[in-house]
Amino acid sequence: MSVPNTMRVGPFVPTILLRKRYLIFYFVLIWLSLIPVLLEFWWYWRLLWDWERPIHFFIYLAFIIFAMYLTVVFTSVIFAKLLLSLVKWRHKPREGTFLRDISDKDYRFWCIRNVIKRWPVWIAHKFPFPFLDNIALKAFGVKTSIHNSLFEGWVDTEFIEFGDNVVIGQGSIVQSAVIVGNLLIIRKTVVGNNVRIGSHAFIMPGTKIGDNSVLATNSVTTVGQKLEEGWIYVGVPAKKFKKNVFFQDGLEEVLGHVDNVEKLREKYEKIYLKRSDEKLTRKEKKRSMEERKELEKKRLEEGF
Repeated sequence: MSVPNTMRVGPFVPTILLRKRYLIFYFVLIWLSLIPVLLEFWWYWRLLWDWERPIHFFIYLAFIIFAMYLTVVFTSVIFAKLLLSLVKWRHKPREGTFLRDISDKDYRFWCIRNVIKRWPVWIAHKFPFPFLDNIALKAFGVKTSIHNSLFEGWVDTEFIEFGDNVVIGQGSIVQSAVIVGNLLIIRKTVVGNNVRIGSHAFIMPGTKIGDNSVLATNSVTTVGQKLEEGWIYVGVPAKKFKKNVFFQDGLEEVLGHVDNVEKLREKYEKIYLKRSDEKLTRKEKKRSMEERKELEKKRLEEGF
């Protein structure tokens, strides 16, 4: 069954090409990364193939295919890293706002870097285990932890910094570069610890997301926007919605397993109100609850 375009994920890097001649980097990397694989298969064939008893060849074939895939990924990353070193030696990447024109060296070399990184990041993303994505991104200069869940999103491959325990939803985009009209904007994007990014959210270049924050589904940040620590942000552009208490005092463990969303909400509200209002009088608790209901009603009316 085909997958709708809105649900597709990957590849991570932009597909902008300044000139078709830069595709030479792409084809050279594919050729270089396939040579070790062909040698690996040739060695395997010589070692186990027997016209009379080919059973051993086919028994271990799955293992050699797995090893060949890893070989392609790591050799393509290594060769891409070497090419990038030469390109960066010619022109060092930097932040700023540049003209989208062939005469602008920053734009031209940005395109070349994207072409070089496209093949290794794409092939790493197709691996059934997500850790290869983080390895490829780290190799190209993205600061991230091997335990972060970046597999479902699209992540730029430079000027990006992730904290620990970051989860990116399906189809969300984390950018450090964006084209607006005839301008190329490059800014460093920083995502803090314990951050959750909902599906199909857009993080624009220069965004700084504080620890323990949440960017809701389909929300969009602006260029250079700062999201405060410990808040849930919703909307286009993203605005403060409410305090995020899910990383406070082990609340996730307190909630435990709940059968459905309504029971989860009921349990969460009960614990949240108890923790927030435990020193209030009964009258103050009632007033606080009414204010919360009015606030929730207002948010729903405003389209949040």
